[in-house]
Amino acid sequence: MRIAVFGATGGIGLQLLRQALGLGHEVTAVVRDASRLPAELRGRLDVVEADVMNPDAVFPAVKGCGAVLSAMGTRERGPTTVHSASTTSIIQAMTEAQTRRLLLVSASGLVADAGDGVFTRYVLKPLIVQRLLRHSYADLARAEELLRASGLDWTIVRPSRLLDTERPGPYRTARDRNIRGGFSTTRADVARCMLDLIDDPSSVRHVISVAS
Repeated sequence: MRIAVFGATGGIGLQLLRQALGLGHEVTAVVRDASRLPAELRGRLDVVEADVMNPDAVFPAVKGCGAVLSAMGTRERGPTTVHSASTTSIIQAMTEAQTRRLLLVSASGLVADAGDGVFTRYVLKPLIVQRLLRHSYADLARAEELLRASGLDWTIVRPSRLLDTERPGPYRTARDRNIRGGFSTTRADVARCMLDLIDDPSSVRHVISVAS
């Protein structure tokens, strides 16, 4: 399948590139600066240098794709629009290109629900995590709203606290709720989960939580 990856130079994005190539997908990496891609990947995929916030610049990357995967993120702790603005641009470009399938990385900390344990649901998330990351989470919530209203075949993927490993391992998922005891997720597992979900019709227009 031909896929496009946004946020391709980030931790999850690089995992998506490597794993997708390993699975035989035709991959387009959408980046602001191609020099940030590892040298060993550049000759194995298509690279589009574009301002992700500009739907006209994004259009060539998403046209003809079977799926688009967004792992956009920011390290900023203050107010941000990275998630919502990039999602707006990608949705507009995909709509014009008649590309349907979009998977977006969000965060399990955004929501405290019945899938969480008592301490996590009533103390850890609302009193600590959601306050600490309130700006980023507000922007993620807006991005999720935009996705739900888009009319596309979307899936929101919500990992827990992110860790690094070189390779994916066994992971757990839950649909439309958080995962009990799912305190961390490796970036490799997030990528593998997203790639596994591309062809899973049961995940379309649902939130999939993932934990390692």
